[in-house]
Amino acid sequence: MSTKDTRREFDRIIGRLADEDPMFRAPRRLSRELLVALCVLGGLVWAGLSVLMVVWGAAGVVVTCLTVVAFALAVARWHHRI
Repeated sequence: MSTKDTRREFDRIIGRLADEDPMFRAPRRLSRELLVALCVLGGLVWAGLSVLMVVWGAAGVVVTCLTVVAFALAVARWHHRI
């Protein structure tokens, strides 16, 4: 079997696997603009939570901790989905 035939067969197998299971597809990548927007938004939320901790005291700390845990779970779920 030549190299071309082997490569063609490999691509056919991967295509069939990708149709059966989405985990074999190439991962999606975020655009640079979306990544920058998410970073800016994350910084603003973090600054707001920091102010909230000062203003509300212990209740602000609880809200901040819950927000961080929820964010970590969302990122883990998104990462696992890809």
